Amino acid sequence: MIILGINAYHGDSSACLIRDGEIVAAAEEERFRRIKHWAGFPSEAIKYCLKEANVSPEEIDHVGISRNPSAHLYKKVLFTLSKRPSFSLIKDRLANMARVRDPKTELSKALGINPAKLKAQFHNVEHHRAHMASAFFVSPFDEAAVLSIDGFGDFVSTMLGEGKDNSIKVLDYVEFPHSLGLFYTAVTQFLGFPKYGDEYKVMGLAAYGEPVYLDEFRKIVRLQKDGTFELNLDYFLHHSKGVEMTWDNEKPVIGRVYSDKFIEKFGSPRNPEEEITKKHEDMASSLQAMLEEAYFHILNNLYERTGKKVLCLAGGVAFNSVANGKIFDRTPFEEVYIQAAAGDAGGALGAAYYIYHQILGNPRKFVMTKAYWGPQYSNGQIEKVLKEYGLDYEAMEEEPLIKRTVEAIAQGKVVGWFQGRMEWGPRALGNRSILADPRRAEMRDVLNKRIKRREPFRPFAPSILLEAVGDYFEKTYPDPFMIKVYPIKKDKRDVIPAVTHVDGTGRLQTVAKEENPLYWKLIKAFGDLTGVPVVLNTSFNENEPIVCSPKEAVECFLRTKMDVLVLGNFFLERKADS
Repeated sequence: MIILGINAYHGDSSACLIRDGEIVAAAEEERFRRIKHWAGFPSEAIKYCLKEANVSPEEIDHVGISRNPSAHLYKKVLFTLSKRPSFSLIKDRLANMARVRDPKTELSKALGINPAKLKAQFHNVEHHRAHMASAFFVSPFDEAAVLSIDGFGDFVSTMLGEGKDNSIKVLDYVEFPHSLGLFYTAVTQFLGFPKYGDEYKVMGLAAYGEPVYLDEFRKIVRLQKDGTFELNLDYFLHHSKGVEMTWDNEKPVIGRVYSDKFIEKFGSPRNPEEEITKKHEDMASSLQAMLEEAYFHILNNLYERTGKKVLCLAGGVAFNSVANGKIFDRTPFEEVYIQAAAGDAGGALGAAYYIYHQILGNPRKFVMTKAYWGPQYSNGQIEKVLKEYGLDYEAMEEEPLIKRTVEAIAQGKVVGWFQGRMEWGPRALGNRSILADPRRAEMRDVLNKRIKRREPFRPFAPSILLEAVGDYFEKTYPDPFMIKVYPIKKDKRDVIPAVTHVDGTGRLQTVAKEENPLYWKLIKAFGDLTGVPVVLNTSFNENEPIVCSPKEAVECFLRTKMDVLVLGNFFLERKADS
């Protein structure tokens, strides 16, 4: 049985294909279009998935799209009638809904076939049900509490449920216009980070401040006795004037979310070009503290309602790695699963699995323990690119390749590392990574100056051998997808300063030998050489989506100041005068 899942007409458009309940391929459209968070119909990701699975469009049995315009329709109509938004806003929403209702036409067009040839049955899966399915149905748990939490999707921002075997039961939800994700976005915009997806930057900035505005934020986000929350809507625009959004085949853009009352309360918003002050740091810290307070309020209520000690999380807020790292301290949950593409891209995976399990009733058998579901390239394809660019390189066997690479890292060189299948989700997890020595405190500035050109307050992440986690971190629960932040042991912070944030934490990736043998061997070899089984790992890109192909990797290498590039079995080093 072939099922194609799609996240379309929304940020982080994506596709996922499963065969008989197991993932064959999954990728975000941005990797092919080369536009961050690309929004629209994921035609290139779909073509990749079909090619990887060696499947023709006619062989697809079911197609799921992670939106359902009919969900909560009555409440949507009532809200529209009561608020009377602008005609242009209504027109845009209706056009978007029309496309979501008719994915068959768009799919046929993208694949260049007659719609009559598509035998697949099409399903609209409600946004948060798709998120919950993406979390629970590929988790290792037979039963779990399940939470989906983000900005908005199908008129809902938060959905609580309980998963058991091959079904999920919805217990409660929070409707538009109340949203923790939107609250986080509003303050992110106010702090001078207006781009779609900038929330993670403010999460990093929060460690530099103190939560001095927490009491004020508690008046904006009001926790309810039933375990949910409400927003003080006076501080927002989305419920009254509406917020302009661009989702059509380009980079997504969201208009201003906070109202003039927010400005009256907190002063002038920061211009993106302005210096970051102590006030901005304190506001970021207060924002993160308020998010965590509400997050754990919801989670503790979910635990009380389900009695489950294991938790599955999805949605954009589930990418708040700082909060995720505190779940074990602030709630009774003992195990947590968050798949690699927990945000909107994961809706494609969730739509596919919702159909396979919830609708068709098939038993579960697949657990997603790795994130490598994207394109891969042979050494022949890689060498062809290297020759096209006239580069000098060496072809090496695995052992000497690893030895040469770790020696370069230990010498303070910056290494582009391109191997195997591309990662699913926003994190580079050892196949499309830039690697550096975590023992060198100056490495953060080196990377920012020579390659990444990003804000200096943003931390870099450590990849660490799974078996060594307890030696360096205060928590040992595995995180192969780099979605939790743990405190680094005090006696190790000076050992790995380049990946230790200002508050003494690190957003780690635990690397298991069975999930990524080559990357594990590299970190192990670095540990054998230096005594530190940790490498600094950041995404292989320069203010663009993570590289997908060898051509993109070579071009990134050439326009930045990386020292070494390792693609497949090929090693090349920048000449001293270049």
